[in-house]
Amino acid sequence: MSASYRWGIIGTGGIARAFAKGLSLLPEAKLVAVGSRTRAAADRFAQDFRVPRAHASYEDLAADPEVDIVYVATPHILHRENSLLALRHGKAVLCEKAFTINAAEAAEVFALARGKGLFVMEAMWTRFLPAIVKVREMLAAGAIGEPRWLQADFGFRAPFNPQSRIFAPELGGGALLDVGIYPVSLASMVFGRPTNISAKARLGSTGVDEQDAIILSHDGGALAALNACVTMTTPTEAVIAGEKGLLTIQAPFFRSRRISLGLNKLAGLSEKRMTRLRRAARMIPAVSRLRGRLEGRGGRSIRAPYPGNGLQYEAAEVMRCLHDGLTESPVMPWAETLAIMETMDAIRAQWGLVYPGEKR
Repeated sequence: MSASYRWGIIGTGGIARAFAKGLSLLPEAKLVAVGSRTRAAADRFAQDFRVPRAHASYEDLAADPEVDIVYVATPHILHRENSLLALRHGKAVLCEKAFTINAAEAAEVFALARGKGLFVMEAMWTRFLPAIVKVREMLAAGAIGEPRWLQADFGFRAPFNPQSRIFAPELGGGALLDVGIYPVSLASMVFGRPTNISAKARLGSTGVDEQDAIILSHDGGALAALNACVTMTTPTEAVIAGEKGLLTIQAPFFRSRRISLGLNKLAGLSEKRMTRLRRAARMIPAVSRLRGRLEGRGGRSIRAPYPGNGLQYEAAEVMRCLHDGLTESPVMPWAETLAIMETMDAIRAQWGLVYPGEKR
């Protein structure tokens, strides 16, 4: 790509800093401005990352004529407001996930972007990593047959602080928007929009979901079993299964560098042959040996390394789309982000969880 694109960042927290590090790996990307609600935070970020201009307000960052693309790195509750602000100033937008608090807010952002002919994308960075790109390629090639089952979890133990973005309802806190978005988005990538949703949650002392268990049913009988948590550490692994075998996205699946393909060596055998093998399994003392064949122990491990923290891939996708004159990414399109937000709305509705000031 010969063109150069100038980036500005709204927000100066941990994810903003991680994104700045990822952006530094792309020669066509120039981080030229940062905006914060305070002068001190903006200046500190600018100094740490050698950013030419530091703005003491989000408005000034969005209005900066030297900025082409705005990365929104603020808490969930501000995503709609900050994205609309950048769009009104004619900027392309990459907004952190979860994209907004709910589907209505997401639809508002997309409507403005459509009206202005501007690019917007949800920053679901996992989707652009080499491992997940490889997963999509293998699924499309039928490596495990038709995918029918997905299990994925994301849980970590966050220090309890009722004022933090993790636990404060007024900031859109809770497991679902913070980490549950990852397995929900993965299920969307593999199966599309669910046809039925069943979800349970443990609501903590501040009223947000601290632990989630979600079952999504999809067309054709496919099922996704998803878990999210902010009070305990979980395996953070994802497994996709079909009749021919399974794909394991090695932990942590949201930034994995390795996937495993397990093949069912008996896939494709006639039912008559399978029946004979099952009978033999009951008769042979070394049952575990045959069971290994039936359960698909064969396969291979596939490395998918990448430099840095991986956030550069979503930024590269934004610039590729802009270079090609697109207003949305075919990998993370508007309709899918909206569908994901609708799924999460439906999940929260089963818990009765409404954020302060949220329009429902």
